Amino acid sequence: MSSTSHTSSRNGPGMPQHGVPTERSRDLRGALRRIASLLAPERRAIVLALLLSAASVALSALGPLLLGEATNVIVAGVTGAPADMTDTAASSPAIAIDFPLLARFLAAAVALYLFSALFGWAQAWLLNRITQRTTWRLRERVEAKLHRLPLAYFDTMPRGELLSRVTNDIDNLSQSLQQTFNQMLNSVLTLLGVGVMMFIVSVPLALLTLLVIPLVFAITRLIARRSKRLFTAQWALTGELNAQIEEAYSGHALVRVFGRWREVTRRFAQQNQQLYEASFGAQFLSGIVMPAMMFIGNLAYVVVAVAGGLMVAAGSITLGGVQAFIQYSRQFTQPLSQLGSLVNLVQSGAASAERVFELLDAQEQTPDPTVPAVPATHCGRLVFEHVRFRYQPDKPLIEDLTLTVEPGESIAIVGPSGSGKTTLVNLILRFYEIDQGRITLDGMDIRTMARAQLRRRTAMVLQDTWLFGGSIRANIAYGRPDATPAEILEAARATYVDAFVRRLPDGYDTVLDDEASSLSVGQRQLITIARAFLAQPSVLILDEATSSVDTRTELLLQKAMNALRAERTSFIIAHRLSTIRDADRIIVMEAGRIVEQGRHAELLAAGGSYARLYAAQFAGQQE
Repeated sequence: MSSTSHTSSRNGPGMPQHGVPTERSRDLRGALRRIASLLAPERRAIVLALLLSAASVALSALGPLLLGEATNVIVAGVTGAPADMTDTAASSPAIAIDFPLLARFLAAAVALYLFSALFGWAQAWLLNRITQRTTWRLRERVEAKLHRLPLAYFDTMPRGELLSRVTNDIDNLSQSLQQTFNQMLNSVLTLLGVGVMMFIVSVPLALLTLLVIPLVFAITRLIARRSKRLFTAQWALTGELNAQIEEAYSGHALVRVFGRWREVTRRFAQQNQQLYEASFGAQFLSGIVMPAMMFIGNLAYVVVAVAGGLMVAAGSITLGGVQAFIQYSRQFTQPLSQLGSLVNLVQSGAASAERVFELLDAQEQTPDPTVPAVPATHCGRLVFEHVRFRYQPDKPLIEDLTLTVEPGESIAIVGPSGSGKTTLVNLILRFYEIDQGRITLDGMDIRTMARAQLRRRTAMVLQDTWLFGGSIRANIAYGRPDATPAEILEAARATYVDAFVRRLPDGYDTVLDDEASSLSVGQRQLITIARAFLAQPSVLILDEATSSVDTRTELLLQKAMNALRAERTSFIIAHRLSTIRDADRIIVMEAGRIVEQGRHAELLAAGGSYARLYAAQFAGQQE
């Protein structure tokens, strides 16, 4: 009996898991050092787990020795020989078995195994607690890190890749820690404990058993080297197959409309076949590790049994000693095979850890001032003073931009794609930091303000309507969780949300799914406008808020936005020039510069860039 825990075939180190990264660690030692630093707060618990594991292994290792002594008692009673078979003196024939002594040996063995199991259970519980607390702290660090990262990081990192690091990689690291920590600790201690007991029982047999160690590692290394390529191919093909399925599912209507379902089916069958071949090869090679180890163990068993029998015949060891040693030899090969099979799991966990550490090491946004400034007024006066900004140092975008926006003024920003319209409003919210110049809000440099305070004074309505799973009431109150039901109702009425919500069976308590699929695009957009209305911002940003709706819904949204813009400084980014005719001022941007500004009629009369944009759009509508 051994306290070493067994890993089931479903979750063993050789079995891949969905979402587990395939790449090997680039710097295994560095990754392991940083993982050790994650475990540092649990050092006392780790020491206690080590002691519990050592106690469990030590008690378990003594069990075969006691069972061997019990065997000697039985042999002595049956043959009439003394328990010590090495004594060649004459013995009296046919004496009875000493059952009281035999019972004491068996009771002691049962007690040893019982306490070994209890210590092993306590050690497993403690290691599980250590792993989960470490994972909990890591998730806390990652969550806090995400809030300190600049928008530029999220712009350059694919969303799926970021989510994979935050979820799959942390989960894989947690599972790797859970399995390797427990199995490696037990395996190493079992090797030491069993190895010591083997030398205590018989030095020649122990030396004979040690000969299997090079063979175990040679076979493990050979199989691991061959299976690594297949496992990598398996997970790469799994990713490609998942991407192909997601693409076909997302564009299911287009696939059907253009009659490409046969092509999609053919591609799926081809990739599925490749995945099958790679998976079969990887699982086959991984699956032969344990049979190979069992063969080596059985080979060692035969050698020990033959050599032990010869030694018993020669009188150099007792029959109980051989029995105990055979049990030890069985226990000795098992942790060797477990250690060999943990190599891939350690590599996988280290690779996941590196990906998480890359996220934690990403450059953060500049911290807020220790004592942030607070504007004395909340008028919404914005001034751009010689602002210069570039996404990349060698690619100019906004150069020497100066602009003053008075409180309550509505500014429409137009221009071709890539002219810097959205960048301008992102600078107001400090999603990006300017390179030169300054931007002031109510006379205060926004860089001297806390970001949270600055953004509480602003609200944004985007082209993409973001609603979360929850009630309509909660979605409207997202920007002001402390708003009263009367204030929510007032915002809904002012933005024409109340009209359609009252027709819903559950009204404002209607629960939306993550995509709010039960509402139309226009209704979802109205809710986002009501959310901004309730927030009562000093500065309002409308970024293509009506570009995805029909003309009739656009008129309703315009009325809602007019109510929202009342007595607020507002920036309106729009491609539909018909929606900005009533703006107090229209700014035309090209290549990060303001080339024209004025009212609608003035800019048309000037015959410049705005007039050309308007004429091109009008001509396109006429066609």
